[in-house]
Amino acid sequence: MTSLEFCHELEFNKINFIERKIRITHPKTILRGSPRVGKSFLIYDYLSNFAPKDYIYIDFLDFRVDKEEISLGLEEYIFRNKIKVIVLENFQFDIKIPFCDSVIITTKMDNKIKGYKNLFLWALDFEEYLLHDKKNQNITQSFNSFLKYGNLPQSVQISEFKIYKELQNILKLITKDETSLEILKTLILNIDEKKSLNQLFLNLKTKMKISKDKFYEECKTFEEENIIYFLPKYNQSKANRKIFLYNGAFFDAITHKKKFKNELTNIIFQELKNKFKEIYYLDYIDFFIPEKNLAIISIPFFNSVLMQSQLKKIKKIALDYKIEEVNIVTVSNSEVINSNDIKISVLPFYEWALS
Repeated sequence: MTSLEFCHELEFNKINFIERKIRITHPKTILRGSPRVGKSFLIYDYLSNFAPKDYIYIDFLDFRVDKEEISLGLEEYIFRNKIKVIVLENFQFDIKIPFCDSVIITTKMDNKIKGYKNLFLWALDFEEYLLHDKKNQNITQSFNSFLKYGNLPQSVQISEFKIYKELQNILKLITKDETSLEILKTLILNIDEKKSLNQLFLNLKTKMKISKDKFYEECKTFEEENIIYFLPKYNQSKANRKIFLYNGAFFDAITHKKKFKNELTNIIFQELKNKFKEIYYLDYIDFFIPEKNLAIISIPFFNSVLMQSQLKKIKKIALDYKIEEVNIVTVSNSEVINSNDIKISVLPFYEWALS
């Protein structure tokens, strides 16, 4: 059997697909996203609209696929078999894309082609997570699992005792070698921290032999592939950036240390990243959304009586930046704070995320 015949025999009609907020609707689509966020399942859902004989699915990371054979014979094979849809998974744009009614591509590369729609798929937001979660009996349990085990679709499906091992395997797949893995682990350990790359480099250099060029190059790659995000301070481009992950559960997968506030702040960032293009931080304010005049602050266990001093600082910054609304996101606390100048809401993450 040839590679083309093997790829043409693959069927996905019987795969159980749970709805996502993004779907493939354009016949020519380039789909990107961080590792294991569900890109392939989005494609399986699209292919379910066609008979198996009408599509060919080629994954260039599959060891059984002969790339040279695909390059030389794909166009003629499509024409001869009257194929309507080609799927090119993990495509590097190093072979010619043949003509076909529908071409669906997944890639790490940010490539724009005339006539193609570009889609980016994020990991599950909390609302999507609830649709996937069949194990937990109530929203509080679902939130605890979301915080602890992360926002990847597969983490909802597998047994809890296997989740961290699987997350460690994902980190190994993301990275090129041991040095790359140590760099990524350094970034993960500093979630929700204001650190310069130079600070992180000097810290890692005390533990292993590494060049500055290698460190900066890997950080840039992780950022381009949406593994790591460096959040800037509003109107202060030279200030240290805050570090966030596309999946906060990576933190618990590499250490027994606890940074509960940082982990809560990371899942708040995940929700915001799905909704807003411009996100910043300010002093005493974790996230500032200029287009909404909105501030979001992560305080796991909030008590307005005990936090009067912190509230005064938050109000001062909010007034300085003409912020009209402040959301204080907690684990389970809910309060109403009276303020003449600013609308301040205190609410649990699960209420905030679904509002």
